[in-house]
Amino acid sequence: MDVNERIRELIAARGWTEYRIARESGLSNSTIANLFHRNTVPSITTLEAICNGLGITLAQFFSEDNAVVLTADQQQLFKKWLYLSGKQKQVIFELIDLIYESGK
Repeated sequence: MDVNERIRELIAARGWTEYRIARESGLSNSTIANLFHRNTVPSITTLEAICNGLGITLAQFFSEDNAVVLTADQQQLFKKWLYLSGKQKQVIFELIDLIYESGK
């Protein structure tokens, strides 16, 4: 798999620019430019940041079939989830369970 080509495919599918993927992933514009214009292979850390920006996992990135595409809302939720503590995540699960049970 050509990693840089896969990144290009994923950002093109979203209609994003190089600037947008840099912003969403928290990487510098020069890092993204090097990937596309100098054909630099990203480090695992850089690739993880790009995947986080895209709202996908590394497994989804490397999956050529049956990749799950997240909505913008789901991407936003997962980005925020990454910064929650274990206790905060537990509270969110409890809230979701309450909402779910009350909707039955």
